[in-house]
Amino acid sequence: MRRALITGITGQDGSYLAELLLAKGYEVFGLLRGQNNPKAAWLERELPDVRVLTGDLLDLPGLIRAFARADPDEVYNLGAISFVAYSWENARMVADVTGGGVLNMLEAVRLQQERSGRQVRFYQASSSEMFGKAQAVPQNETTLLWPRSPYGVAKVFGHHMTVNYRETYGMHASSGILFNHESPRRGPEFVTRKISRAVARIALGTQHELVLGNLDARRDWGFAGDYVKAMHLMLQQDSPDDYVIASGEAHSVREFLDAAFAYIGVDDWSPYVRTSARFVRPAEVDLLVGDWSKAKYVLGWKPEVGFEELVAMMVEADLDAEVRAESGAAEATPQRPDFRSLSRANVTWTSPAAPGRAVPSSRPMATW
Repeated sequence: MRRALITGITGQDGSYLAELLLAKGYEVFGLLRGQNNPKAAWLERELPDVRVLTGDLLDLPGLIRAFARADPDEVYNLGAISFVAYSWENARMVADVTGGGVLNMLEAVRLQQERSGRQVRFYQASSSEMFGKAQAVPQNETTLLWPRSPYGVAKVFGHHMTVNYRETYGMHASSGILFNHESPRRGPEFVTRKISRAVARIALGTQHELVLGNLDARRDWGFAGDYVKAMHLMLQQDSPDDYVIASGEAHSVREFLDAAFAYIGVDDWSPYVRTSARFVRPAEVDLLVGDWSKAKYVLGWKPEVGFEELVAMMVEADLDAEVRAESGAAEATPQRPDFRSLSRANVTWTSPAAPGRAVPSSRPMATW
């Protein structure tokens, strides 16, 4: 039985990856920071077959101990402070964790290989935010890196360190340059989930305003469940390398709003949405779209979930979660629907609001 160690296992990508590896017969270890981590209960409930280890990306001796216990064949480093907006407020911490943490992980892998006498394959979660002020469209593995946030800068450091360890020590270390990828498990601070959650609440009459930043920013959005398959494929190759993982399509925040509101039957969302400079980045990234042809030809990978299907999946999951929360259900986390069955043609959910799904003005706005 192959053994895999995942950092960031309680995040969106970590949970999908753990499910994938468990289904493939792996023994999966998840690294959690701190013995009293509040996410431990969630992990035990949602992924009971994962073995939990304590460790911190900033604590190399602790990582070495965790590696010795897990004795992994594969390591997936998904742990990071991943919210870009937060990185301007806490640049030092983001640099240490998202950048320096990669160096500690690589060193722990190197030492584990020396101790065990066998190869440990390493995956680093790089990011399209490394391209920032992109000098080519679409972006591929050779496009100049020009990060526009402390988060992007930290990711560039981790990316280059992965290449450096691969070339210096002959390690099987690969980086996935993942473009934006979403799901019902996305954190509510991210714009896509902020939208899907608000749209669900607007449909149910519990919210009537959504405040956003730049509606014209364009991103390449895909489904996280598809992207973790690419992570696994990278570590099955004979030789390590770096791969762009993307959908190849760019959509604006406006288009995401169009699709989300259309799902609940609202054609004109302007009465519900306003913008605020508070949510505009200090250094904006206007357009990111990835060229995933290398992953297609080398890994045999392709994205399966399209943009509108992804938006529908997220809105449907948040509708389900909000209905259960309002009804007093004990479990109010987003349902994981069969996204392949979702389409506007077969949606049976209807809003309790008035015809046209107008929302009663007496209902309060949610606090974000």
